[in-house]
Amino acid sequence: MKVCSFGLDAIPPGKHNIKDPRLDETHKLVEAKKKVCAQVDVVGDDELADADCVVTDEDGLLELIFRDLDFIETRLGRDPSEEERTALLKLKAQLEEDHTVRDAALDPADMDALAIHSFSTNKPIVVATQEELADPDTLMVRVFKASGWICFLTVGGSENRAWPIQAGSTAWDAGGVIHSDIQKGFIRAEIISYADFIEAGGETAAKRAEKQRLEMKPYVMQDYDLTNFRFSK
Repeated sequence: MKVCSFGLDAIPPGKHNIKDPRLDETHKLVEAKKKVCAQVDVVGDDELADADCVVTDEDGLLELIFRDLDFIETRLGRDPSEEERTALLKLKAQLEEDHTVRDAALDPADMDALAIHSFSTNKPIVVATQEELADPDTLMVRVFKASGWICFLTVGGSENRAWPIQAGSTAWDAGGVIHSDIQKGFIRAEIISYADFIEAGGETAAKRAEKQRLEMKPYVMQDYDLTNFRFSK
C-alpha cells in the first residue's frame, strides 16, 4: 500500500516498517530466527493521487481541502450538467465546514455525478499531532489501521511475519499474498485468533486449548490472525 506523507519531513519517502507491538509480543511467544514487519511505501506530495491514504498535519489538511474547493470552483465555471452542478454545490458546502470529500454527506446520485473526478480528500486522511510526529513509528501504526488495511501472521521456523492485506480479504486472498501456488492448491486455512493466542500464551498452548479453527476459502480474515495454509502442490 502507498501512504502519502503530505508536507511532513518527519516521515520521508521510502519503505517503512509497521512496527506493531503485537508482532513483538508474538516474537516473544513463538521461536523463530527473525521477525518481519509489514511494510508500506511512503510517497511524497507529487504522488498524492496514487496513494491509498494520507498522513499530514492540521495545516496540510486545510491545504488539501482548499485544493478540492479550487477544483470545484473551476468545474462550476465550465458549465457542468445540472446533476453535476447540484452535487458540486452540496460538496462545496461540506468542504467549507472542514469536512473532507470522503466523509461528506452525499446521496448516491450525487456520488455518481462526481465519480469521474479525483479529489484530494477522497481517501483516508490521518491528521497527526505534534506529539505523534515526534514518534513516527507509532504514528505509522495508526496510519496503517486507518487506511483500511490489516495483517495476518505466519509464525515459527525461519520467521515470524506480518503480512499486509486489505480489510475484508478472504483466506484465499491472503494465501495469494504469500504465493500464487497457495491460491491454486488451497485446501484450508488453520486459524488462531490473536486474542486466543495471547490468552493461551503461545501457538502450541492455543492448539491444546482447541482454539485453532479450520477455515475455507471464503473466510474473512481478521486482524492479526495466526494462519497456516494447507494446499496441494
